[in-house]
Amino acid sequence: MLNLDSRITGVLLLAALLNGCAYAPGMYVGRTNTNDTSQNSSWFSTQPDMSADAPPSGRIIAITPSLIREQRKAKPIDVSAEVKQLFDLAQPYRIGVNDVLNIVVWDHPELSVPAAGGLGTDVGSLSGVGNGFNVSPDGLIQFPYAGTIKLSGLTEYEARDLLTARLAKYIKDPQVTVRIQSYRSGRIYIDGEVRTPGLQALNEIPMTLPEAISRSGGLTAVADRSSIVITRNGQSTRVNLPLLLQRNINPNQILLRNGDLVQVLGSEETKVFVMGEVTRPNTQTLRNGHLTLNEALGDAGGVSQITGDPRQIFVVRAANTEQPEIYHLDAQSPTAFALAEGFELKARDVIYVDPVPIVRWNRVISLILPSAQAVTTTRNVLN
Repeated sequence: MLNLDSRITGVLLLAALLNGCAYAPGMYVGRTNTNDTSQNSSWFSTQPDMSADAPPSGRIIAITPSLIREQRKAKPIDVSAEVKQLFDLAQPYRIGVNDVLNIVVWDHPELSVPAAGGLGTDVGSLSGVGNGFNVSPDGLIQFPYAGTIKLSGLTEYEARDLLTARLAKYIKDPQVTVRIQSYRSGRIYIDGEVRTPGLQALNEIPMTLPEAISRSGGLTAVADRSSIVITRNGQSTRVNLPLLLQRNINPNQILLRNGDLVQVLGSEETKVFVMGEVTRPNTQTLRNGHLTLNEALGDAGGVSQITGDPRQIFVVRAANTEQPEIYHLDAQSPTAFALAEGFELKARDVIYVDPVPIVRWNRVISLILPSAQAVTTTRNVLN
């Protein structure tokens, strides 16, 4: 009977051992010679089991000085052609449809009363502007003696000269002043991580990108300055403000036009995930589009001195193919963190630090011991 109990106990312990090994925590990495500088990449699987339920295999790439150099060369050295198309020189404001004009003929106050006055509204301030000459959908106004006259597309000075020439037939040496009383013909819309999103009217002050952000109360604390999207005529262009400043380009060169949509994205869209054997596993965001592997590990408290294996630091990145790219850093030497400082992370990257082998074994044992204790208790009850 004792031999039978011993056999049963042995079988149950073996089953528990196999169960514990099958579900042992941690990433399994097929060991490759990543220190071989002649070949920076190799293939591995996150599980030795190649069944249908196993994760797809991926390409492991060693983080080496040559890889850092290649990534730096791949970074754009200049702003994109799409961004350059947004550059323009400030031009004088031109009268547009629905604008409200204030026209004064000096020494002839009877001509300053509009033929058909109305209460205008400035889109930027949403305040009343009083009576004025409204520019019709055809770009026309009616003015005494001058009749119906087209002013849309003209600057204030050009409109003044045109009215002066018309009135000179009836008034000797007319002195005319034309001012735009309410700007209602052009507007842009700004949305996203600004303090007061909404419509902004175009006026005599050139509507540059910084001007639009300033009128909206500035950026919020979670705004991503590297991800400002300008949509014009159905085409969206991403603007990286820190990159422009690094290239000594004044962002005021980006001149917005009527109908433009500006969207300031938030840093929440640029998360990276630090997992595994670090002091504080957490989620971080790129800082205006920039975050290095060294900074991410540092903000997570570094590799755990007790359970982490500095030789097995991985960055998992979703590629355009079905198989992800996995970058491997062997940080057994502290100097390897100089490479980590040069390795730029991307949004949605996953940083994983593998445990040392003894920790994996201890976790297997911790899964086995409850099963073994249950077997012993059952045997004692049966006896």
